[in-house]
Amino acid sequence: MKYLKSLIFILCALFPMVVHAQQTKRSNQLLTPFRPMLATEISQISYEDLDGDGDPDILKTKMNDNIPVMWIDDDDDMKFGDLEGDLDSDCMMIDKNRDSNYGHAHDFIVDFGDEDGDGDADIQVVVDNADLSQTSTSFPGHYMIVVDTDDDEVFNYINWNVILLKCWEKYGHSHFFEDYHGQSLFLKAHTSTFNINDLRMNWENPFLFFDPDSDNISEYAIRLCDTHIDINGIPPHSEDGEIKDSERGVRFDGTIDHVDISFDLDNDNAPGNEFDFDMSFRFMGKGFDYQDQKNVFKSLKGLDGTDKYFYDKRWRNNDVLLFPNHNNAYKLVFNKGEWDFCWFTFDEDDDCARWERVELYEPLDLFKIGQNNGGLDNNRQADASGDRGEFDQDNSGKGRLYVANFDGRIHLFGAEWGAWRIDQNAKYYQGYGGIYNGTNLRDQEEPEIFATVKYEDTDGNGFLDKIMYDLDGDTIFEEKVLLKEFGIDDRCKVIETENMNYEDYHNLFLNVADDMWEQALLAIKIAQKYNLNTAWYSNLIHPNSIHEKYNYAYWLNFYIHMDLINLANLKNDPDLKYKIKQAYYSQNWSGML
Repeated sequence: MKYLKSLIFILCALFPMVVHAQQTKRSNQLLTPFRPMLATEISQISYEDLDGDGDPDILKTKMNDNIPVMWIDDDDDMKFGDLEGDLDSDCMMIDKNRDSNYGHAHDFIVDFGDEDGDGDADIQVVVDNADLSQTSTSFPGHYMIVVDTDDDEVFNYINWNVILLKCWEKYGHSHFFEDYHGQSLFLKAHTSTFNINDLRMNWENPFLFFDPDSDNISEYAIRLCDTHIDINGIPPHSEDGEIKDSERGVRFDGTIDHVDISFDLDNDNAPGNEFDFDMSFRFMGKGFDYQDQKNVFKSLKGLDGTDKYFYDKRWRNNDVLLFPNHNNAYKLVFNKGEWDFCWFTFDEDDDCARWERVELYEPLDLFKIGQNNGGLDNNRQADASGDRGEFDQDNSGKGRLYVANFDGRIHLFGAEWGAWRIDQNAKYYQGYGGIYNGTNLRDQEEPEIFATVKYEDTDGNGFLDKIMYDLDGDTIFEEKVLLKEFGIDDRCKVIETENMNYEDYHNLFLNVADDMWEQALLAIKIAQKYNLNTAWYSNLIHPNSIHEKYNYAYWLNFYIHMDLINLANLKNDPDLKYKIKQAYYSQNWSGML
């Protein structure tokens, strides 16, 4: 018995050291940390009763090599013996720099709010404070809010080993740990809250994800931005937290002046392929005032008597956030927005898999390639090749669309010009890419040369009517086609996008794919009529998806028309050549049957 007692004593003495060793080892593991580590010893946990009601309102503990942590019990349900706060209406404050100030410079705060009282959070606020002497208005620091509109309890993803927001961490191709899936929204600025003039507003304000078919995967997204005004940088802030409004360098003016909208047109997003968006709009300009878009959140306000813990206590006293919500954002963009231009990008090689949108091509040099190099793919997150961009530089078309006669595809009404960098087989695959804290994450191979098709509206009527081809990548257009030379009217039915919903966009693409496929089948019949062997294209004759039907139809039409042109040239038959061009560019092969 004496030896047993000694053994028990030794084990009890060693247990805290073993646990501590396990916890410390865990913090260095390569495994994904989904939660903060608990205290390694009970002695590290203490409680405070602020209101004298007999239960604790504050829990203090340690994490990750003795970093101090304080939980504020905003919903008054904490009990003595709890190891941590709860995730419905409590606030977690991490003193990352260990200066005994939990909500000060260099500290990290996660606040949960339960709006409907069902015991789980509906909103989460992350405040990541940088240094008080920060002079940049973008990075470091974060003010990010996630609203759980689909009630899945997924919010910001935080890497607890390093205590940083890691919003782009993912499983596989594009299953992001952040709540970018389903019906959700977030608001975000890359700066400390004490740099912002009005915390009811934000920079991405908001980023909305829509799930109209309730499959827990987003079918479209709308990104609305209030681009901040920098007031000559940010002077160093005082230690006491008394900051004049004039010292806050990030000043939102309550205007959405930048919008991106992206659609999964064929609705093929699925597990393993969560963000296969196909088409995007960008609007920029005067935009619209959103200060009447009030969203009330009663759970945002913190526990009385806890303001003293926060260098910037303003966000803990909010009950209103100003932003367009899921119900009215699209209508406000099209019906209220005043835009200088509209850009349009279509992911022709179907390889975009970022979480937010098809990254926009810019109306720059056709042949320069590389991020920030002044070409179409200037955007560091854009696909180097494979996308088609079209540019309405005066927004004369108001973001409306049409299906062109010359290729049967969706185009931007009002675009003065556009271009398609062909990546026929998605060889130069676009990774999810991005940039974080100054680190370039563009993750793709770039082609040395690429084929290009350019489009122009030569008569200014809003419809593209000139098509130019550089198919050998030498930057010289070897063929130029003007539709009127073949008696083809470039005007088409304009699609009034301002009144469309997701189902309308989805059906539009289904109809486009079906119509293009019908023309491809007719082209095959024409080729066979002229004794051309179409079995060479067997790879293109058996599509297994909507996008394959769309893509294969384009290339069948293209290749067969080229074969027919070659035949006409061999026969020295200019009349036949004219008929082929006319049939191809009017998408009406039936006249040649």
